Amino acid sequence: MSKWIGFRTLKTGIGATIAIIFAQLLGLEYASSAGIITILSIQNTKKESLNIALKRLIATIIALVLSSLLFKVLGFNSIVFGIYIILFIPLAVRLKVLEGIVPASVLVTHVLAANRLSSSLFINELLLLLIGAGIALILNLYMPNLEQQLLEDKGYIEQTLYDLMKDMAKALETQQVDRRCGEWLDGLEERLKEARFRARQNNNNHFTQTINHYEKYFEMRERQFQLVIYMRRHFEKFYKTFEQTKKVAEFTEHVALSIYRKITVEALQKELEDLRIFFKENPLPITREEFENRAMLFQFLNDIEQFLNIKKEFKEKLTLEEKKVL
Repeated sequence: MSKWIGFRTLKTGIGATIAIIFAQLLGLEYASSAGIITILSIQNTKKESLNIALKRLIATIIALVLSSLLFKVLGFNSIVFGIYIILFIPLAVRLKVLEGIVPASVLVTHVLAANRLSSSLFINELLLLLIGAGIALILNLYMPNLEQQLLEDKGYIEQTLYDLMKDMAKALETQQVDRRCGEWLDGLEERLKEARFRARQNNNNHFTQTINHYEKYFEMRERQFQLVIYMRRHFEKFYKTFEQTKKVAEFTEHVALSIYRKITVEALQKELEDLRIFFKENPLPITREEFENRAMLFQFLNDIEQFLNIKKEFKEKLTLEEKKVL
């Protein structure tokens, strides 16, 4: 059953039930509306829940005041309710409280059905909103811990990036790409999307602090991934192994290892500079084949340099606390 009844579904069902019972215990009219508001207010993160609760409170106050003025002047009928909708929706859009349009309008229908204006009725409607949104907010204070899943995402992404870079190093010498390459690329693309979504959820589950180091990390890996896709196109053109190609393959393997090991970007950049000096000290290409190969190697090294710079920029923007985690 747990496979098709999710955690949010359970919270929604339990929350709606509690809201209705609580509203009934307080003797409120239209108690079932509190349950509906709870259903509409259960969100994926704590920040979303609080944000929507505040927007719905603002929207409800505006809706009750506006509808009361219209009902008092024009009377209690469906045409006036339509006028209220025509005026309220643009106002809600302008005030950026769109999420409150539906629940607030449902509460206004209670005023229409009651065919009267009174302070007790307004209090009744506000309490329905506060109970429904409040219970949803309380239930959303507990969210599943995503830390372990984020660490698993991080491990998978690093392993797959390593496999891709390692395969590039091998392919430079053998001109043969691993048959699993397409599977790795597809898997990594999908996992990066999922990881970035989970990272945003994790950040939005903290009220008092911003926990966005995972968002930064997965964004960095996403940029590297896009670059790897571009780099792999070079292998279609490397059709012969030269001494320089072997040197670049060795360096590419070092870059692959840096994904796991504590090899600094600065150390790899120094190795890259030494490799470029080695190229300059080598005799100039004689044949067209050698010339084209050398040019492609230079382009490949430029791409690797960009790959390293992406990580360097990421590291430089991290706080001391974030560096301890990542």
